[in-house]
Amino acid sequence: MATHTGPAMTGQEEETGDLAITAIRATPVNVELDAPYRWSVGYFPGFTKTIIEVETAGGLVGLGEAPSHWAARVIEQAIAPRLVGADPRNLADCERRALPPVAVMRNTEDESLVRAYGGVEMALWDLIGKHAGRSVAELLGGRVRDEVGFTEYFAPRLGEEDSPVAVARYCARMAEEHGARGFEGKVGFGDLDFEVAMVREIRAAVGDAAMIRLDANMGWSVMTARQALRRLAEYDVRSIEDPVRSVADMRQLRSGSSISFSSHDPNLVAAAAWGVPDAIVVNLTALGGIRRTVAFANACEQIGVDLWFYSPDTGVANAAYLQVAAAVEWLSEPSQTLLRWHKDDVLVGGPARPRNGVLPVPDGPGLGVELDPDALARCHRAFREDGPFDQYFHPNRPGRYGSRNIAVGLDHA
Repeated sequence: MATHTGPAMTGQEEETGDLAITAIRATPVNVELDAPYRWSVGYFPGFTKTIIEVETAGGLVGLGEAPSHWAARVIEQAIAPRLVGADPRNLADCERRALPPVAVMRNTEDESLVRAYGGVEMALWDLIGKHAGRSVAELLGGRVRDEVGFTEYFAPRLGEEDSPVAVARYCARMAEEHGARGFEGKVGFGDLDFEVAMVREIRAAVGDAAMIRLDANMGWSVMTARQALRRLAEYDVRSIEDPVRSVADMRQLRSGSSISFSSHDPNLVAAAAWGVPDAIVVNLTALGGIRRTVAFANACEQIGVDLWFYSPDTGVANAAYLQVAAAVEWLSEPSQTLLRWHKDDVLVGGPARPRNGVLPVPDGPGLGVELDPDALARCHRAFREDGPFDQYFHPNRPGRYGSRNIAVGLDHA
């Protein structure tokens, strides 16, 4: 756990009063999944994030989340010293203190600084809302929806679903027990026959009305992607995320398929010029926080590119997704979530679980959620004792990373 506090405030900073930032804590945490799931370069056993607490002179604490454990050191060394004494309500000033110009930094700096600041900026919004007694959705202009859509996730999982039929039965159970309306899951892990059979069985199990999205994690070559698109066309797949390695490669697939494409690459210039991707999938830190993500969503709307959020995250970031999606009308597509598989969380009440494909938007001020100190300590202890999760874990190749070619040799179970 990294904590940064600064010297006593002087001059103009004293005018901020009780809202002046006095300390920033950045705590890496581990959250294990029920079972490791298979993706394009190995198995994914759990995730490691950094929970951020920004404290003010008046004792308010704002919560944020950054997408890696590396962010804790970045925040401690490069961001926190610059923000002590700042007024969290002045988001433009806070960004200027913490970040060089973002457009230039993409050419000169590690973008991990942007993502780390994005987690801090999330906490600033939480602080502003708590101080004003208003939710983040209210600060963004008010709600356009009270519930936000999420997909159920599927993939072959170690010790759980080990065949196309088993994965399909899992999806059918999620529909029956939890009212799931949409499903998103992994392909691109090196066995196209298995993947096509899995989608075929899922469609048969959940019916024609359910939405199916796929995520290949850049696991297909252009040639394999063409074959996959042709074989998947009859199963009404709504979209495939990152089927190939680049947006340029994706462009080659456009004329040969009616299936939509999504990508983690937030390149709107390419989307406007090339017609791909049809949707962009981000988290709230990728662009530097909530303020820039809302501006990005407005730009997406202008050119007709859909936008939704990816996972996994702890409840802190999920609460932020809920608040932003509640206020931004263009964020109408269901976002990804692995919440059903989370074994722990840092919030009071533990992991949220979607029902009927939605989660309610929290009503409280700020993000509307409460940190559980015992749970935070427990998840941080798991990080200290075990180290960060290896999302490239390969059971047959300990100590070495997988690749798209190596992934072909993975067992189904």
